[in-house]
Amino acid sequence: MVRLPLTPEEVERGQRLGALLRRARGERSILDTALDARVSPETLRKIESGRVATPAFPTIAAIADVLGLSLDAVWAEINQPERGVEPTDSGHKARDQLAS
Repeated sequence: MVRLPLTPEEVERGQRLGALLRRARGERSILDTALDARVSPETLRKIESGRVATPAFPTIAAIADVLGLSLDAVWAEINQPERGVEPTDSGHKARDQLAS
C-alpha cells in the first residue's frame, strides 16, 4: 500500500496532537503511559514528537483514556491553529484567492 505524502495541515495537526499529549502526560513517564494504554513506548514517543502525524484512532483513543482526555477535547484542540503562528503557504494562497 502506497501512502500519500502528508499535507502541511496534517503535519501541523500531528504536531499539535503530540504537544497536547506531552502536556497531558505531565510528569508521568512515557513507559508507564504507553503500557497503561497498551501501545509501545516507541509509538507514543513518535506521536508525541510529531513523527507519526496521523496515528490510528484506537491508539489515540487508548492514550487519551489513560490521560483522562475526552476525544472531543482532543479533536477540538488539534484542529485549532496555534495562536501566534503564521499560517502555512497554502493558508496564504487560500486567503489570497478569497481576496481576489
